[in-house]
Amino acid sequence: MRTNTLLVVALAGLVTLHAAGPPLTKREAAAFQQKIDTLKQHKKNRRTVVTERELAAYFMFAAAKDLPVGVVEPSITVVGPDRLAGRAVVDLDAVRKASPPTSLLDPKNLLIGRVPLSAVATFTSTNGMGKFVLESAKIGNLPLPKLLLDEIASYYTRSDARPQGFTTEDPWPLPAGIREIHITPGQAVIIQ
Repeated sequence: MRTNTLLVVALAGLVTLHAAGPPLTKREAAAFQQKIDTLKQHKKNRRTVVTERELAAYFMFAAAKDLPVGVVEPSITVVGPDRLAGRAVVDLDAVRKASPPTSLLDPKNLLIGRVPLSAVATFTSTNGMGKFVLESAKIGNLPLPKLLLDEIASYYTRSDARPQGFTTEDPWPLPAGIREIHITPGQAVIIQ
């Protein structure tokens, strides 16, 4: 994955995307992009605050180039300290094509079409590693088995360094020298 994509995916789990108030602006999206560019400099002991409006504006105006193919309409809501609820529409055909079913009873046979995917998880970070602990997940209105969510997660997180990608149980390295991320409603503080 490109560094920009890693930063956006990591930061996407940090703040509320549905901001109340005045319409989002391209200026707010540009402020978020500037923060990504600053984070890429890997400066130690830097604290960067990302607001919900900046991230929401970035997703609205500029993120399409950084999101995995097939992921659209993402939204993340902070439901408590370090606890997140997320939603996106996912192209499950792409996941199934990348890892074809091995039998008629393989759960991957259920991966068809574009469907809303939602999940609630706790996010923790320490010593440059991040981890989501899944509480629940749904595909449409149905509970999503962890096995299927792991298939989706591994498909979208594959890289040359990690060809199998990451599952929902795996800790993953935070990009750009980030050591910790502290999430509170409305913002995230990123510590390099």
